[in-house]
Amino acid sequence: MPLPEPVYVAGHTGLVGSALLRKLRAAGYREIITASRCDLDLAERAAVESFFRKIRPATVFLAAAKVGGILANSTHPAEFISENLAIELNVIQAAYGAGVKRLLFFGSSCIYPKACPQPIREEYLLTGTLETTNQAYALAKIAGIEMCRAHNLQYGTKYIAVMPTNLYGPGDRYDLENSHVIPALLRKMHEARTGGRDSVNLWGTGSPRREFLHVDDLADASVFLMRLPAESYDALARMNPPTVNVGAGKDLTIAELAALMGEVVGFRAKIHWDREKPDGTERKLLDSSRIRALGWSPSIALRAGIAATYRDYLQEVSR
Repeated sequence: MPLPEPVYVAGHTGLVGSALLRKLRAAGYREIITASRCDLDLAERAAVESFFRKIRPATVFLAAAKVGGILANSTHPAEFISENLAIELNVIQAAYGAGVKRLLFFGSSCIYPKACPQPIREEYLLTGTLETTNQAYALAKIAGIEMCRAHNLQYGTKYIAVMPTNLYGPGDRYDLENSHVIPALLRKMHEARTGGRDSVNLWGTGSPRREFLHVDDLADASVFLMRLPAESYDALARMNPPTVNVGAGKDLTIAELAALMGEVVGFRAKIHWDREKPDGTERKLLDSSRIRALGWSPSIALRAGIAATYRDYLQEVSR
């Protein structure tokens, strides 16, 4: 079924939001609403409520968030929890007040316990201790999921959440303080190669395993879920929690990822692992059988996706 319009994409300039815009426009949607931060601060409740009363969206993709890698999460935890809580509270409550039919909240695989059985199923949420390096961000995302569940339970709304694995792709951030692993590795290896260096320093041991999904695959999965027939969609909204994992279905070590990225970038020199720096969770592989059972699967292979992302990075640094 087509999405009811207007469609509001919160966070449309970010990695996920910009991918959603590409997907929605390619699918022929015309009533797509966006607002830049200078026009609408999602942390300001009165402004958000006024915005929703004015635009009256029928569908909401809540992709707005403060995000970052291990370094950013470790050094700015207060900002990560307070900003994300404010955005979630304001947007979800305003959506309910405006009568939004369907809302999709974007969580993160870091919501799951650090020592989780692998692959990670949706029901493992809140069954163990979180990874300390991104605990503040994870708790904020868990609160967003609970807001969706609580609104569904109390008010009969149909709000769901997706838990994407580690994302990468066009529109990513490449600054070394706030970026995630793939854009950080791309930049480090590119600068080492172009600078004529014979080695690069990377955090941790290289042994943790990670799963990576191209952001265009996530956008495709998100629109797929929001377009489900009422019976299938409503069943997701009634689940506790109302979440759907979205992953690639396979993982690799950070050392293997670094070797693959070196091949793409053309950097074949030595890698020094800084074992004084944290590794993070040892393994995070999502069980995506719920969405696959509904008929969706990813289409972008990791090597091809990294190559396309590197081309995007080269365009950015050439500007």
